Amino acid sequence: MIQDGLFWSEQLKTKQLSFQEYVEAIEQKVKKENPQLNALVTFDKDAALQQYNETKNIQETTFAGLPIPLKMLGHSKKGWLATSGSRLFIKQRATYTSHFVHGLERNGLIPLGQTAAPEFGFKNVTDAKIYGDTRNPWNLGHSAGGSSGGAASVVAAGIFPIAAASDGGGSIRIPASFNGLIGLKPTRGTMPVGPSGWRGWQGASISFALTVSMRDTQTLFYGMRGTELAAPYQAPAVEWHQHQPANKQPLKIAFTTTSPVGTPVSTEAKQAVKEAIAFLEEQGYELTEITYPVDGPRLIRDYYQMNGAETAAMFEDISQGFKREMTMEDMELMTWGIYQYGTKLSASSYVHSLQSWDEATDQMEKMFQEYDLFLTPATAHTAPKITTDLQSDSIRERLLHAAELSANEAAEVVYDMFEKSLALSPYTQLANLTGQPAISLPTFVTQEELPLGIQFMASKGREDLLFQIGLSFEEHQRFQLPKVYRV
Repeated sequence: MIQDGLFWSEQLKTKQLSFQEYVEAIEQKVKKENPQLNALVTFDKDAALQQYNETKNIQETTFAGLPIPLKMLGHSKKGWLATSGSRLFIKQRATYTSHFVHGLERNGLIPLGQTAAPEFGFKNVTDAKIYGDTRNPWNLGHSAGGSSGGAASVVAAGIFPIAAASDGGGSIRIPASFNGLIGLKPTRGTMPVGPSGWRGWQGASISFALTVSMRDTQTLFYGMRGTELAAPYQAPAVEWHQHQPANKQPLKIAFTTTSPVGTPVSTEAKQAVKEAIAFLEEQGYELTEITYPVDGPRLIRDYYQMNGAETAAMFEDISQGFKREMTMEDMELMTWGIYQYGTKLSASSYVHSLQSWDEATDQMEKMFQEYDLFLTPATAHTAPKITTDLQSDSIRERLLHAAELSANEAAEVVYDMFEKSLALSPYTQLANLTGQPAISLPTFVTQEELPLGIQFMASKGREDLLFQIGLSFEEHQRFQLPKVYRV
């Protein structure tokens, strides 16, 4: 049996292993693995032990005290560091515990440490200047991805079987693909939000976790899912029955390997989808190749508009808190470029960008009336090397002068700034903009021994279909997990 989260939870429930023994075992793994991975940025064994001992009926909860690391971005726990990967907040501590973290705790998960994230989560690699590069356990010369790169790295290394994560443009699914893990981005409105940042990048961002088994994924999802009356986004209750038996009827699945923004897709990513199609057809599923169903280039530019506007609003709040204007020296250069772009956007252009998200949602929901699922590569390429330069000197020079640019010029700089990163992972942003659920499954490993995931999307509220398809692969031993989990 795979040593996933529920395996260790059962050990804790039956007292075959004490919480202290388990935490000490994790501590030894951290000491051995983390110096080379640079994935965990805080670790507080004493706080976890205290919380475990003070939590009533902890062994009766679903996860029975299973330790879990939080992401150093958005997963606030009162009194814990809250840097968001930024030098501005290097000593900042959270003044409250977020509703998402409370939800983890209600399910019997005990926070133990925090994982690295890039500054404010803008990248698909994890390389915050205040922490350094987070490395991939499959090959230390490669990135763990981002923005939940630290979370993916500790799970892939076998330090934790589950790690809290978040996804605003693929930040769960990209590192899942790069590290051979399961990465679910749930339907907008299903996970706890608040008591601040209720809209989370206008609903594009949502928290969940990185896992190594479908049962952990499904159990945590149903344990966390709920309705908050104060939340601005509410998920449709299309499928709202806890642990509903999987529908065994063959599903109709649309697929494409074409990049939505016209960038090259690796032979390996195409092969991963090809092998998945062959397997699914053997299982009786109906597969149909389609053209990409929405205007990808337009959507990605509208996504960057949201990034810019949200960043400008964020720094306006930060400036008020610091009682001074923010400068380029306060942040990393990429952040400065996004910030300056946001200050130049008009309210009307921002509204129009959000309207295009809604148009894409309508197009996708119409597609899901004909097909149950949409299959693509999760990422177009394997994890980049740590030494890969995802920008260029000319782009960095333009970013230095971002404050002097017009709105259109700033938009082009931001697009160019992300171009190489986007080419690595062009498929994930769509589900964030439409609010539909998507999952990266670890089904492929290249000849260079690097993993690549495949991605399935479903209609809003149809995580059950994602679970069904994931179980099909898992039950037929089609997952290619990190070696520490191979039975």
